[in-house]
Amino acid sequence: MHVLKIGNNNFNGMAFIIKMKHNKASASSNYNKLFLFFGFLLLPCSASAACAQVDHASLLSLAFKPPLNWFSSTDCCSWEGVSCQQDDDDHRVVRLWLPWRRLSGVISPSITNLTHLTHLNLSHNSFSGPLPNDLFSSLSRLQVLDLSYNSLTSHLPVFSSKTTRLETLDLSRNLFNGSIVVPAAAAATLTTFNVRKNNFAGSNPISFFCNNGSDHTSLTILDLSFNKFTGEIPPGLGACSKLQVFGAGFNNLSGYLPDEVFDLADLEELYLPGNRLSGHIGKGIVLLTKLKILELSSNKFSGPIPSNVGKLSRLENLLLSSNNFTGHLPPSLTNCTNLSTLILRFNHLTGDLSAFNFTTLPRLTMLDLGNNNFTGGELPQSLYSCKSLKAIRLANNQLTGQISPEIVALKSLSFLSLSL
Repeated sequence: MHVLKIGNNNFNGMAFIIKMKHNKASASSNYNKLFLFFGFLLLPCSASAACAQVDHASLLSLAFKPPLNWFSSTDCCSWEGVSCQQDDDDHRVVRLWLPWRRLSGVISPSITNLTHLTHLNLSHNSFSGPLPNDLFSSLSRLQVLDLSYNSLTSHLPVFSSKTTRLETLDLSRNLFNGSIVVPAAAAATLTTFNVRKNNFAGSNPISFFCNNGSDHTSLTILDLSFNKFTGEIPPGLGACSKLQVFGAGFNNLSGYLPDEVFDLADLEELYLPGNRLSGHIGKGIVLLTKLKILELSSNKFSGPIPSNVGKLSRLENLLLSSNNFTGHLPPSLTNCTNLSTLILRFNHLTGDLSAFNFTTLPRLTMLDLGNNNFTGGELPQSLYSCKSLKAIRLANNQLTGQISPEIVALKSLSFLSLSL
């Protein structure tokens, strides 16, 4: 052998110098010795796994069912769904990302040993049972926790005073129960808090995030829908000035829609159906110029639909069914040119429907004005210009006349109800 270069490596252990004779007769023997030499040097490397031993053991003890392919390598940083901190000699696990893996069983308490986790996503699986009690206190570095679309039960673990980095918490579509208490330190960093479709009860937790003594400008999504929360929408909602989605539908909320809602200039979705909210919708609603979805169905709202609702030019879905609204269909509604769904049935609306101009609503796909007191002769001629219409319900009004043959121009129409 003339040249042997082994620089810029991580070999460890004792290096042996092998003397080789420079002659052709000993070439075969020398090559064999060379291979043995490298084999000896490589042995210690396999014993030096890249990930921390405590994380390696903790991951294996999770015992996911069905088991993941985590035995093909001794380095847990290379395992499916696992990422480690690369700029740290310890190579601690910082990310466990395993959505849609058909995993089942209980989430093992061993997960709390992964103390450097910043991102944990086990969503869209079939996990059941309670979460470890010390989840938040042990995983104090968490920034993203997504456990949505499982069958997890029991109370939510108590938030720790150390929970000061959490930005996204999505527990939607589980079976959690009990009340929710969020300390100010945890609420201050959250951008998304989604507990939609659970069995949480007690006073609604809105005030933990939005109150006059706070300025949680980071919160953009707050969804409490489909639970059993009670009480009124508390004062201070306007403090969540960056809120884009506010949902608390299908609870037992009562009282009025506070005017502070209209201070949420970035709001795109207001979702409050299936409660016992009452009173009028204030004219300040038009200040929500970014609003795309206004869903207030199945409440006790009364009075007219705001006459200036047409200023909501980005509105796509307007759903106000099953309330006590009165008055006419606001003419300004024709300015909502992005409107695709208009559902106002089961109210006390009146007026000549044939006078309403639908030509400026080319994107309308669903029109439901049934069970009101609208009058008029034939269907509005302008309605036939809405080529995207898929469903029309005008049943149980006081409409008369005939259906124009022009209705055949609505090629996408699959549902039509005009019965009395």
